[in-house]
Amino acid sequence: MSKTTLFQGTRLSLMIVTLGVISALPAASTAQDAPPIFGDITISQKFSPDPLTVGGMSGGSIAGNKIAGRIDTSTGPCNGFVDETPDHTIKLTSKFNYLKLQIDSPQDTTIIVKGTGGTWCNDDLDGKNPGIVGEWLPGDYQVWIGSYDEGKYFPYTLKITEVK
Repeated sequence: MSKTTLFQGTRLSLMIVTLGVISALPAASTAQDAPPIFGDITISQKFSPDPLTVGGMSGGSIAGNKIAGRIDTSTGPCNGFVDETPDHTIKLTSKFNYLKLQIDSPQDTTIIVKGTGGTWCNDDLDGKNPGIVGEWLPGDYQVWIGSYDEGKYFPYTLKITEVK
């Protein structure tokens, strides 16, 4: 079995497990209320709802600094382990004077963003939750969410907001 087939099978299995967990939640938090999983996002200024949320599973087998092409960025270290392919692609159709991407997870996670203007990494923006905040140019951004231990996968929610 090739590594690509194994990777795709592992990711599909994790998505199925996540969907099973979400569907087993109490009625007050049904699967309809849960954010989509591993979604690609296109947004422009004054998007709604704000915050926009999308879920996923952190982690992988590739060192974050290999994906980022560096050990550290101006926004933080490129730690953790991620999948080869990004967890999300965000297309910004306009410039944002302020935009915040923040991860909420019960475990310590990391974030890598590659896109227009560079690469940004973060480890602990708010407690153990990583995020990237600042001015963003229009364009496509690839987002990876990492776990500290290779091959460990944890659920997370990516929140995107224009609110300071």
